[in-house]
Amino acid sequence: MPRDHYEVLGVGRDASADEIKKAYRRLAREQHPDANPGDPGAEARFKEATAAYEALSDSERRARYDRFGHDGGGMGGPADPFGGLGDLFDTFFGGSGYGGSGFGRQQRGPFPGEDLEAVLDLSFEEAVFGCDAEVSVRTAVACTTCEASGAKPGTYVERCRGCEGSGQVRRVRQSVLGQMVTSTVCPTCGGSGESIEHPCAECDGAGRMIERATHAVKVPAGVDEDRRLRMAGRGAVGPRGGPAGDLNIRLRIADHAVFERHGDDLVHRLHLPLTQAALGVDLDYETLDGSESLAVPAGTQTGAVFRIRGRGAPHLHGRGRGDLLIEVVVDTPSDLGVEDEELLRRLAKARGETVAEPGEGLFSRIRQAFN
Repeated sequence: MPRDHYEVLGVGRDASADEIKKAYRRLAREQHPDANPGDPGAEARFKEATAAYEALSDSERRARYDRFGHDGGGMGGPADPFGGLGDLFDTFFGGSGYGGSGFGRQQRGPFPGEDLEAVLDLSFEEAVFGCDAEVSVRTAVACTTCEASGAKPGTYVERCRGCEGSGQVRRVRQSVLGQMVTSTVCPTCGGSGESIEHPCAECDGAGRMIERATHAVKVPAGVDEDRRLRMAGRGAVGPRGGPAGDLNIRLRIADHAVFERHGDDLVHRLHLPLTQAALGVDLDYETLDGSESLAVPAGTQTGAVFRIRGRGAPHLHGRGRGDLLIEVVVDTPSDLGVEDEELLRRLAKARGETVAEPGEGLFSRIRQAFN
């Protein structure tokens, strides 16, 4: 029993026509035999996806399939003897499937290559200010021996004899409704319409080779980890001269020892000793751009935030920059010496504040236990 068409395409039964089309385009690129050399199951998966798209891309055929399942989903209507296959190749390969001199798709060029993904590691500063970087990725490149044709030098790519270059094979059968004509992808050429009698020995007829390529990347200022960079045409080249896919770059940004990124703002939790927070202090504060003067007023409490405008990350889609936010954390001393403790007790007495007597504190009791 064939698999459910919706399951094959990976869509729900309520999927729109556009969702079905996108699902098929993705599967066709992944499962096409030319994209999977040496995989004997690729052709069967490609045919299965194509059959599912044929049945679900036409509204009438889809309605019959939803009602009757596989017993009704393969029927073509009288207005379109090819059961919607023309629309399939029109949307996926960019051209109408019907010419004036015969049935089937006219070859409109080789299949496109796969999209690739690479990871680019950046320092915190490189992400904030932008940089020139490089990414290296294993990809398919055009075979120079056969100039991407797939044919042995001195020979040529020929028209597939199985489909006469149309990429499809037509079958006529009788049914209770009369003569039915169906069209499927040619199993000989996989839908390319081409045949290579003498394949290139270097690329085994694929017209492309797997190599590691390095690409220069211009990283814009202000990027964050949720941002992906797309380099059009830097993915894998297609089989036999097909256009290249895209290269999608995922950014991985290192943490900073001082600052955290919150959108376009930078945040620093600044630890101050009790004396500086109580009495105030003027600091030479180091931002990513250099030293800035930071005046901490007397009596500053934990949680106070100082803002230095324009010292955050640049706005990726506009002018200007975010801010630098400095959040104060007041540190209470925990390692008081005898003189330090006496000074604090005198201060507490002068302010009329009640404090624990000497030896009553937890740490005093711990010290006494070890004495």
